[in-house]
Amino acid sequence: MKRDDEFFDKVASLIEQARRFVGRTADLTMCVTYFEIGRMIVEQEQDGEARAEYGRSLMKELSKHLATRFGRGYSVSTLTNARKFFQTYAPTISQSLITKSAKVDDVQKQLSLITIFGDGDSKAIRPTALRELYPFKVSWTHYLILMRIKNADERRFYETEAARQQWTVRQLSRQYNSSLYERLALSRDKDEVMRLANEGQIVEKPRDMLKNPLVLEFLGMEESTRYSEDDLEAALCNNLQKFLLELGKGFLYEARQKRFTFEEKFFYVDLVFYNRLLQCYVLFDLKIDELEHQDLGQMQMYVHYFDRFVKTDNENPTAGILLCREKDDNIVELTLPEGENIFASEYNLYLPDKTLLQQKLAEWTQEFEDAQEILAISREDAESDEE
Repeated sequence: MKRDDEFFDKVASLIEQARRFVGRTADLTMCVTYFEIGRMIVEQEQDGEARAEYGRSLMKELSKHLATRFGRGYSVSTLTNARKFFQTYAPTISQSLITKSAKVDDVQKQLSLITIFGDGDSKAIRPTALRELYPFKVSWTHYLILMRIKNADERRFYETEAARQQWTVRQLSRQYNSSLYERLALSRDKDEVMRLANEGQIVEKPRDMLKNPLVLEFLGMEESTRYSEDDLEAALCNNLQKFLLELGKGFLYEARQKRFTFEEKFFYVDLVFYNRLLQCYVLFDLKIDELEHQDLGQMQMYVHYFDRFVKTDNENPTAGILLCREKDDNIVELTLPEGENIFASEYNLYLPDKTLLQQKLAEWTQEFEDAQEILAISREDAESDEE
């Protein structure tokens, strides 16, 4: 038997072993199978001469061989994705499975030993043990999107959030296309950006809710079309599920045009939410034009009213967010007292330019690093003067 035929049979044998393992860990098994197929292809290509030409031939012949044994599902495109999957995620996988000492036969043996909760075999590898060896968190279809993200920090963030928030493939695609990572990063300092990449979005204080900007492309409203604040509010309520996804973690909807009375006057809060992670009310006021200082003052009054007459003693202070088309950060900073739980966030009715946001994030990061370097030099100079 030719060497390639032996290789083809080994790949087919791996698939046969994987097909025996179904049920609750089907997604993990599929990811492990494609990862191992990718590894086997890469190693086989490295052994071949004239690598590029041999690689193309290898993929075509392997696809034909697998199609004969298993039918559809193993096209050249799928096998190419498997190779890219291995190349992308190999650095994060246990070294015992990616070094040359990890033989295919050993992997197949591990797969064949997997059981779903106990057949009395004490040597069986449980699903939890397999997950420790292969820390894949989402489905293969999710990884088809993730492995095309070049920035490792960004890719890790989306993988973490997709698993934690149980995003569908469509939701993951939408969050990536809306540049969620860049928008969150631009609302944070450098240390929190690193934490964002490693741990995903952590909501511990009101500022953690912010994105810059909020993207409302799902409303289907054109930038050039004239619309009122009432129109914007109605569109948000009609697309509440998508709006909650865009708002992020922990939000619960309570009311629209929430009325309260003070000094025999009626006031209305556009949208009232509750954030269960922060244990506080979050009030939204909608502005279709540029934000003015009077708008900030009005939100202050709303927030103070809720703090004094609505929230309970065991709840945290109310937060207020003004959604506007444009804002001047200097006016916001000058108008609001330090420590006030009131924020202004711009919104877009279209998906942002991802390249532009990536450029802004890179510039912001460089500015932060330059400022830190200047601060360090100033401290050194001050210490020298004291000596």
